[in-house]
Amino acid sequence: MKMYVAEKWMEKSEKIEVKNPFDETIVDTVPSASFEDVDCALKTAQKGAAIMEKMDQHERSELLQKVADLVEANLEELAKTITLEEGKIISEARVEVSRAVQTLLVSAEEAKRLSGDMIPLGGAPGSGNRLGFTLRVPCGVVAAVTPFNFPLNLVAHKVGPALAAGNSVVIKPASDTPLSALKLTEIILNAGFPQSSVQCITGSGRDVGRALCSDRRVRKITFTGSRDVGEDICKVAGLKRVTMELGSNAPLIVMPDADLEKVCQAILSTGYSNAGQVCISAQRVLALPDIYAELGEKLSPQVDNINLGNPLREETKMGPMIREEDAQRVESWVKEAVSGGAKVLTGGERNGTMHKPTLVADVNPAMRISCEELFGPAVALSQCSSIEEAIQLANDSNYGLSAGIFTQDLEWAMKFAREVQSGNLHINWGPQWRADLMPYGGLKDSGFGKEGPKYAIREMSEEKMVVMHLN
Repeated sequence: MKMYVAEKWMEKSEKIEVKNPFDETIVDTVPSASFEDVDCALKTAQKGAAIMEKMDQHERSELLQKVADLVEANLEELAKTITLEEGKIISEARVEVSRAVQTLLVSAEEAKRLSGDMIPLGGAPGSGNRLGFTLRVPCGVVAAVTPFNFPLNLVAHKVGPALAAGNSVVIKPASDTPLSALKLTEIILNAGFPQSSVQCITGSGRDVGRALCSDRRVRKITFTGSRDVGEDICKVAGLKRVTMELGSNAPLIVMPDADLEKVCQAILSTGYSNAGQVCISAQRVLALPDIYAELGEKLSPQVDNINLGNPLREETKMGPMIREEDAQRVESWVKEAVSGGAKVLTGGERNGTMHKPTLVADVNPAMRISCEELFGPAVALSQCSSIEEAIQLANDSNYGLSAGIFTQDLEWAMKFAREVQSGNLHINWGPQWRADLMPYGGLKDSGFGKEGPKYAIREMSEEKMVVMHLN
C-alpha cells in the first residue's frame, strides 16, 4: 500500500515488508518515509488544522458518523487485514473492527458536546460585575503513534477524538501493522474529511516517529506502546501536550470465596487473547492457599485445550506472536522461572512465532515472568497468605494499568479498590476489560492522560478563560 502524505498517496523506492506472523509470507509493502516526508506531512497538517478548527462541531460529528458506517460496511475486509498483518485470530479481529465502529460513533457524539464551563466569579472577593466562562479550542496538529496489537481500534481511539476536537492528525502506525491504519485513512477521506485533515506516514519509529514527536509544529502527542519508547518520546517532545498509554504486568487476586469456574473463564479470556499481547493481559495470578492448588488443577486442562493454529481458521483459538524474537523472549522467561523453582503445568513449547498457551505455577514474584511485562501467552501463578500480602504484591511493580480481584466479600473488594495502585480496577473479572467509552489510563510507569473519546477530546483541546468586565 501507499502512504498518505501531503494530500496524496505516495510510493517510495525504499519499502518495508509487512509479513504474516503465522507463515512469514509477505502480505504487502509500505513506503519507508524520509525526514523530508515528515516535514511535508507537518506543513500539510498545519493547513489541515486551520481548516478543521473552522469546521462546525455538527459537521465533524456527521463526518465521523460516516466513517463509522464505512468501517462497519467493510468489517470482513478490515478483520482479515488485521489477522494477516498482526496474527490475531479472525473472531477477535472482527470484535476489534466492531469496537472501532463504537469508538468512532462515541467520538461523533462527543464532537457535539465539546464545550467550556461557566466559572462562578461571584464567589471570589472583589469580582464585582464580572462574568467568567471557558472556551475549549483545538490543539492544532496531533501526532498519533500507535502499536501493533490493536492496529485498527487503537488508531480509531486517537484519530476519532482528534478530529472530533477540530484538530488535524498525523498517524504513525507500527511498522509491523501499518495496513489497517492506511485503510482507515482511506475511509476517513472517502467519508468527506478535508484531504489535509489526516495523514498516515509509514516508517521506523526510531526515525520517523522521533522526528514527528520532536517537531514544534506538533502540539499534541498521543502514544500507545512500551514504557521505554514512551519515555524517549517524552524526552524529545518538549513543551507539548502528551498522552502516554504504556505497559503493564497486570495482577489478578483470587480470594478463598471466589467461584473458581468464573475465575478460570476470566483467566482464559484475559490471559491468552491475542496470544497475550495486550497491555492489560492477566499476567500474574495471586491466589490464597485455600484455593491455590485447586485453581491450578482446574485451569491447567482448560489452558491445554486452547487450539493454537492458523488465525484465519474459525476453529483456531490462539494465533502466533507478532515476531519470533518475542516468542523467544516468552520461552526464555518461562525456562528461567523453571530453573528458579517454578513448575510448568501446561505449555512452554515454541515453534517459530507459535508459542503454546502456558501456565506456570509456584512463581516467585521476583521472577521476570511476574515482575516485568511479558506481553505473551503465559500466566504466572503465585501463592500469597492474605489480602494484605496480595495487595502488597500487586503494588510491588513499576506499572499500574489494570488489576482484578475475585471475591464475594464487600470489605475485601473495597479494600482492593482503595489500595491497589492501578488506573483500572475490576471486581469479579480479570484485568483485561475495556469499554471504549470509559476513561482509560494508567498510574506510575503505565503512563498518564486518559483515553476514551470524551476524555481524549479534553486531552486534545485547550482551555481559554474569558472574563467579561461588565458595568
